[in-house]
Amino acid sequence: MENIENLKAEIAALESQKTELKNVICQKEKEIKSAQSELGTCDTNIRKLQKKLLEFAGKVEEDANAFKRVFTIGGVSFKLIRVGMGTFQMGSSDSDPNGDNDEKPRHQVTLGDFYIGETLVTQSLWKAVSGNFPFYFKGDDLPVDNVSWDDCQAFIKKLNIETGLTFRLPTEAEWEYAARGGRESKDCKYAGSNIIGDVAWYNDNSGEVTHKVKGKKPNELGLYDMSGNVLEWCQDLYDSDYYKKSPSSNPCNTSCGADRVLRGGSWSIGEGSCRVYNRFSDRQNHRSPISGFRLVLAF
Repeated sequence: MENIENLKAEIAALESQKTELKNVICQKEKEIKSAQSELGTCDTNIRKLQKKLLEFAGKVEEDANAFKRVFTIGGVSFKLIRVGMGTFQMGSSDSDPNGDNDEKPRHQVTLGDFYIGETLVTQSLWKAVSGNFPFYFKGDDLPVDNVSWDDCQAFIKKLNIETGLTFRLPTEAEWEYAARGGRESKDCKYAGSNIIGDVAWYNDNSGEVTHKVKGKKPNELGLYDMSGNVLEWCQDLYDSDYYKKSPSSNPCNTSCGADRVLRGGSWSIGEGSCRVYNRFSDRQNHRSPISGFRLVLAF
């Protein structure tokens, strides 16, 4: 009898344990269902945010060879062209009759890969990122003008927040290398030609106004308006003697000078100042109808 009672007690204990385990399983199943529901909610929110990112921060498209990147911000698309790493002679030679002292000495510079804007930043892109602005000339397809270096930095900061990327102004060396045509350079006086009217809007043909981007022929890399339309802000500080002490690899003057570098040409400037190696400078907070910019995206 005692063995039977013991067995019954063990069975009762096991039945109780079984019930407890069922309760645990039931609770776990509820927790799993709750976790699955939360996971589904997370997936839905992720898809919503990804859609919003595509709509407002821009969709990036790359061609098979990564020679270009196309971005769309608020319905406005813009293209960046890849500039392959290389070495070039920066500045003007002693034999150039138009060469200024701050363009000398001509010196060797080596740069890494980067992407640069196919065109100047347009007013439509500016509005998509930063809203309205008191441009001197007005038109969606016109380059931005009347912007200071500081204005450019504020625009780029907003663009980087929206895209999660790191756009910036080109360094002076990057700008000149790209304007010369990079590894495809034919060593032209202007960006893409020795005949300025083929590639630039300048004082003799502009009618004293800016023009829609891509209105002239591009240079060897497919870049437009690098010798005219509006001047282009660069990242560097301006130092008239910088070429005498510039590093040979990826130079950018961040320590010497008070003003900022501008490169290129503009609707109000003569052809002699639109050469690819000509240098300009201005106060970084100064706005001018002849000043705009283009974007760079480094690797």
